[in-house]
Amino acid sequence: MSKTPISTPGAENPVKPAPKPTAKSPRRRAREFALQGLYQWQISGNDEASIEAHLADIAGFDKADRQFFVALLRGVLVQYAALQEQLQAHLDRPFKELSPVEASVLLAGAYELANYPQTPYRVIINEAIELAKSFGGTDGHKYVNGVLDKLAAKLRPVEVEAKRAARVRS
Repeated sequence: MSKTPISTPGAENPVKPAPKPTAKSPRRRAREFALQGLYQWQISGNDEASIEAHLADIAGFDKADRQFFVALLRGVLVQYAALQEQLQAHLDRPFKELSPVEASVLLAGAYELANYPQTPYRVIINEAIELAKSFGGTDGHKYVNGVLDKLAAKLRPVEVEAKRAARVRS
């Protein structure tokens, strides 16, 4: 009697478990809460103190970078008019016609581009795209990408040009 090895079904091509979703960084969570706060501000007109108090009670807020959240929310509110003006130059319609989600994502992205030079512009744009995908309309992320890409070229020309030159060399 010959002994044939018993094969286990799928042994040759074992099924790999689905990758675990990556945990959100404290900064990503802060951006999400800031987006919710900006949305709430646009819709309800609540002041920043009541918005911050409301968001602090939401599950997961303790895992957010609170300092970054506060800086982002308050910074956008303080610089709202200037940010809106900077963005308007790259929009295909009046700012007030944007959905509140897209407007909030663009405002937060514009604020970061202008005030956080230590964060690479591609990181800021990618984070804004992810927020737009998670909270916005179907193709809102494409619009956000296009607008912030143009704004980055204006606000950070040296960084953008260096990135483009590096791509050409590769």
